[in-house]
Amino acid sequence: MEELAINKAFTLLEPGPVVLVTTNDGKKDNIMTISWTMVLDFTPVFAITTGKWNYSFVALRKTKECVISIPTVDMLDKVVGIGTCSGADTDKFVKFKLTPVKGRIVKTPLIKECLANIECRVVDIIKKYNIVVLEAAAAYFDGSRKEKRTIHAVGDGTFIVDGRRLDRKTSMASKLPEGL
Repeated sequence: MEELAINKAFTLLEPGPVVLVTTNDGKKDNIMTISWTMVLDFTPVFAITTGKWNYSFVALRKTKECVISIPTVDMLDKVVGIGTCSGADTDKFVKFKLTPVKGRIVKTPLIKECLANIECRVVDIIKKYNIVVLEAAAAYFDGSRKEKRTIHAVGDGTFIVDGRRLDRKTSMASKLPEGL
């Protein structure tokens, strides 16, 4: 094995799905791209990493709600574009031709073009690490979309796309929550 520079170690673990997180500050909707996500439990509790450097963070902290939208590979250029401009001076729904959809529970919009959307409430913000802990309130999946492959950021400007799905449900049945 070759040694990898320690400042690149995160690229070995980062490839979780890239998500779009929508917020609303009471005046306008915004979208930010997040590649640092984490499932905390089989219950609907998740975490994202963000902070003051993101325009949406103030709205997230103020309203304590957001939507996690899961884009697919056909949206990669929009996802990158959203992540490289600021909501302070850009209406990202307009610029990237995305359709806001009213949620059932939170005031923040879902994104119609995404494969899935999860309405969330902020339950904690761990300031030391800029971790925002979210509890899901409602979830939606668009099974009619032809493209279902999600995007995974490596952290160096490259991405990995989901491939084949391998089924081991029978072997893992004793460890899976009921109903999966």
